[in-house]
Amino acid sequence: MSAPPPARQFSRFLVAGGVAAAANYASRFVFSLWFDYPVAIVLAYGVGMCTAFVLMRRFVFNAHGRDLAAQIVKFVLVNALAVAQTLLVSIALVRWGLPAMGIAWHPEAIAHAVGVAVPVFTSFVLHRRATFR
Repeated sequence: MSAPPPARQFSRFLVAGGVAAAANYASRFVFSLWFDYPVAIVLAYGVGMCTAFVLMRRFVFNAHGRDLAAQIVKFVLVNALAVAQTLLVSIALVRWGLPAMGIAWHPEAIAHAVGVAVPVFTSFVLHRRATFR
């Protein structure tokens, strides 16, 4: 089965990514019970990444019949860049950005939500052109 047109594929990517982001975001609260904020973010990102791989391989890029090992390696590399973006944005916002704006209501939750959203476009392009090719 061939891949859907780019606009439709991006829509599917957003839905799959939304489900994965929800898994990421929710699991960070659980991990925060036992770990510091940066560690909890990275662990939660792993939960989201596993969720995203399964959904995107099957429902977004129709790549379920291709080399699984190569896809996993490329997916992890793309997501290593994305987790770095997420971590840097989340920490910068919680330490400097939100306090500078006078936001003190759940700063870690707000910063993490923004951090998760940042790598959407770069991840789509890299997964489309490299991971699931």
